[in-house]
Amino acid sequence: MIAAVMLVLVTACIKNDIPYPRIQANFLTFNVEGQGAGTVVDSLALNLNVTLDESADIYAVNVADYTVTPGAELLEDITSQPVDLSSPLRLTLRLYQDYVWTVRATQNIERYFEVEGQIGQSVIDVPGRRILVQVRRGADLSQLRVIRAKLANAGSTIFPNIADGGVIDARRPVALSVEAFGRAAEWTVYVETVQETVRTVSVDAWTCVAWIYGQAEAGRANGAQYRIAGTEEWTDVPDDAVTHNGGAFTARVDHLSASTTYEARAVSGNDVGETMTVTTGSVVQMPNSDFDNWWLDGKIWCPWAEGGTPYWGTGNKGATTLGNSNTVPTDDTPSGSGWAAMLETRFIGIGSIGKLAAGNLFAGDYVRTDGTNGVLALGRSFSERPTRLRGMYKYTGSTISHSDADHKNLIGRPDTCIVWVALIDSDQPFEIRTNPKDRNLFNPDGPEVIAYGKMEQSQTVEGYIPFQFDLEYKSTSRVPKYILLTASASKYGDFFTGGSGSVLYIDDFVLEYDY
Repeated sequence: MIAAVMLVLVTACIKNDIPYPRIQANFLTFNVEGQGAGTVVDSLALNLNVTLDESADIYAVNVADYTVTPGAELLEDITSQPVDLSSPLRLTLRLYQDYVWTVRATQNIERYFEVEGQIGQSVIDVPGRRILVQVRRGADLSQLRVIRAKLANAGSTIFPNIADGGVIDARRPVALSVEAFGRAAEWTVYVETVQETVRTVSVDAWTCVAWIYGQAEAGRANGAQYRIAGTEEWTDVPDDAVTHNGGAFTARVDHLSASTTYEARAVSGNDVGETMTVTTGSVVQMPNSDFDNWWLDGKIWCPWAEGGTPYWGTGNKGATTLGNSNTVPTDDTPSGSGWAAMLETRFIGIGSIGKLAAGNLFAGDYVRTDGTNGVLALGRSFSERPTRLRGMYKYTGSTISHSDADHKNLIGRPDTCIVWVALIDSDQPFEIRTNPKDRNLFNPDGPEVIAYGKMEQSQTVEGYIPFQFDLEYKSTSRVPKYILLTASASKYGDFFTGGSGSVLYIDDFVLEYDY
């Protein structure tokens, strides 16, 4: 009896120091109806960034499907009825402990409001539901004709019905009722008169290209002029290089000289706007973009000179954990001299134990190996705005032989190589994580992306041929902080999906800066 009591006392004093496992509960996918692009899953900030097209009702969004870390539980029911994404939505995933995720939706709705004789483009204040329109001084505000108007989703209506040629009395603020999805919102139109007939709004100078933004009365001969600073003669931007949006217009100037100061201005007939001064950027190329410099560090081939500063990274550190480098130098080049890069997709392992490793090369660093997965820092410091990438390549594609669980449907299809470039303005390189439990992959539609372009090929190209692709810009004014460039023998290599034996040869990458 005494022994039993002592056992109870000792047992009661034993402290349970065994911690619960710390596995972060993540959303792996998140899809909604009316989605304009794939959801950006940010597992560091616990954010789901959803882009809706304008046909969607942001106040009542149907969640189509989602996947989470195995073993995790979503505490909220989001599939039995629509969710309101007009403001951030908090969701809780539980896996030993709770992780609160935030769903944020953005919706790009085309809105416009144009009146006859308008100067420039209307200012549409969506949160305040206000519209500011400018017309020339002397215009009859009591009989102001609306040319076109759209203030909400496609299919929305405006009352009074002025959307297509209605007349408003703009001597005082005009109240409008805009209805979409059965809900009405009140808007107010303010019209003011201005004396100036043309305005130079801004000028964005790249390296060999500049964009001149102006405002003037719609329907006039609106355009732009430019000259090298300090010279006398102005050059007119050709009419076919000017795009118009009512009284707002944009002129694109090509074939400028790098690192040169220019003056530019908007014009409307014989009237000219303010002269603005800008300086073009520099022609910058990526180091070792002819891939002539390599050195062998043990089993790891490195695409830079021994003792030099790394610019390009590869997945060789991961591949050599179970095999040899699969991104290596080759003397099979377009010119017959120097070196090129050979990227080979290969199953790395013993028997059936292992993983598919896609041959790849990228601007950035291989940070670490997470189990059998890679963590990469994509991007090198860069502030110029190139217009395209060109280079040389050849490709032998295999049939897709390996995949992860989400891409089984691709097995048996032709593999595809890819080369892509992006410019981003985030404060640090983009971190790629391929571990499905903590996956973070690059999304061309991400908010940090300024420009993106790519080349893909699934057909075998036996001899070197040139390639080039343009970068598509979201903004002409945003200045990048990093350039991302990735080449891979297997497009879906981040998902360990591809054809063992696919081989991509690349050489002589050049950034171009003109159109």
